[in-house]
Amino acid sequence: MNFFFHTIVSAAVQKRMKKRKITAATPKQIARETRILRIEYLGGLKEVLLIIIGVLSASFGLRGFLLPNDFIDGGVTGISLLVKVVTDWNLGLLLVVINTPFLLLGIKVISRSFAVKSIIAIALLAITVHYVPFPVVTEDKLLIAVFGGFFLGLGIGLSIRGGAVIDGTEVLAVYLSRQSSLTIGDIILLFNMMIFSVGAYLLSVEVALYAILTYLAASKTVDFVIDGLEEYMGVTIISKYSEEIREAIVSNLGRGCTVFLGRGGKEGKKNPEVQEILYTVITRLELAKLKMEIEKIDDQAFLTMSSIKDTKGGMVKKRPLKK
Repeated sequence: MNFFFHTIVSAAVQKRMKKRKITAATPKQIARETRILRIEYLGGLKEVLLIIIGVLSASFGLRGFLLPNDFIDGGVTGISLLVKVVTDWNLGLLLVVINTPFLLLGIKVISRSFAVKSIIAIALLAITVHYVPFPVVTEDKLLIAVFGGFFLGLGIGLSIRGGAVIDGTEVLAVYLSRQSSLTIGDIILLFNMMIFSVGAYLLSVEVALYAILTYLAASKTVDFVIDGLEEYMGVTIISKYSEEIREAIVSNLGRGCTVFLGRGGKEGKKNPEVQEILYTVITRLELAKLKMEIEKIDDQAFLTMSSIKDTKGGMVKKRPLKK
């Protein structure tokens, strides 16, 4: 397996060198390109696995708990379940159709590659829900609401960790938050309250109340998996390759970067040399991408990360997310 992977990476390195018209690459250049491609391939493989596991988890939550018992949830999934209960239309088809406008918006709000991955993830979810048989676990309404929401939230969270979404509500919330003073969490809550109100009118108040419980279980699970979609991360980077990392942050992630000057505080070292310290603010969706870009340049770089509830001004909300 390692030999096969090494062969693929080596062939890709040669192709990349040829594309750049580098005919006599030094061993150092080849080693650097090999390391970069290995990081990119392993990162891509990790994203694919997270999305697949997320789709399977969400499908189990839908088919094993919510769908057989006519339960609904929040977001686009909740709309699809509500329409399914009222009209008996195919759930897989509803998931694709209702998510499509949000994913088209995602091309503008986030990035084209993010939207493509999300389309593939939702298509996989629709196929899995329609064709894969899952056992009905329980008929207890409380267990259905709690564990159906848990597995659905786990699937959503893992998919987001993989760089995609299986529910387009998050994309709409990101877009509207940039056009108003509302946070992403506020918009998602308002959107879901409308769904629950319609559910109470068309079905029953009891179904709507269980739907709220399902939504709470799902949202808390998503928070546990990704520590909050709307949170930002403040990242401090110390590296001897600070200029290259700064260029990568600005060029590849489209983010701003502040440069501080500092000295090392190692005991016993007199007059330590001045070095640059980088600070940038990114979203959690970009954290894996940032780590990958830094690792390509300096795998020994020192990073500290802290959660930031919200930001105002600068480049964080004005520039689209890049993946």
